[in-house]
Amino acid sequence: METVSSARKYDMQSPGSDLSEQIKAATKDIHVRAENTQLMLSYQKGQITLRQYKLLLCSLYEIYKALEEEMDRNASHPGVAPIYFPQELARLETLERDLEHFFGQEWRKRVITPAATHRYTQRLRKIGEGNPKLLVAHAYTRYLGDLSGGQVLGKITQKSIGLSSREGLSFFSFPGVSSPNRFKQLYRSRMNSIELTKEEREGVLEEAIMAFELNIQVFDDLQKMLSVTEEAYGDQKKTKTPAFIPSSSIVQLSLGICVALATVGIGIYVF
Repeated sequence: METVSSARKYDMQSPGSDLSEQIKAATKDIHVRAENTQLMLSYQKGQITLRQYKLLLCSLYEIYKALEEEMDRNASHPGVAPIYFPQELARLETLERDLEHFFGQEWRKRVITPAATHRYTQRLRKIGEGNPKLLVAHAYTRYLGDLSGGQVLGKITQKSIGLSSREGLSFFSFPGVSSPNRFKQLYRSRMNSIELTKEEREGVLEEAIMAFELNIQVFDDLQKMLSVTEEAYGDQKKTKTPAFIPSSSIVQLSLGICVALATVGIGIYVF
């Protein structure tokens, strides 16, 4: 398995490095892959659409729900306690506010996610139950990544989708963190203090690579969903919609097609 060999190779070459530095080095190549997915390239170009953003929020909600519930459940575990910062970092409530803003009070009935998102959450549940020390890999890559790019991505999103206020952008805000740079230094220091055997450290590095791989799969599946939705909307423009068919039914039909497409590849990836 490529992720395993890459992690072990780096670990053997840098036995004295801090865990945070080892993760950064071990995930360097796959980090570049993640940044070059079609969805992330759209973000970098300032071309994110409202439809893209809403679908992304749905997946982020499911991912953070699993991550934060497992972090809460293992808060006293020696591999989790040093990096447990719910007041500063928790994203679930912010995502709930954003989803309610875009979908209304009944937003939970309208959340739709691709198969890759379910694989991601299943992985988080599995390690939370059986090997909580691996949660550090997911917490580090998710929280520090979002904290680092939060302000910039928030501004890009606001401009791209034409929001007149910051409503719907709570996810990008970390009011509990007064200085992102100082907090990231604290976080890295705390995670570097976690006691790990050589085998456990290798496992964390492998899990960090897997975390990026899972994110890439989510981005790719979301892009497939968007492509199908765009085709469905294009067909609607060519064909006059009968007056007796509610527009909400058309949207639900399009989303149903998206789920079917996203589920096609569920057996391809093996973890």
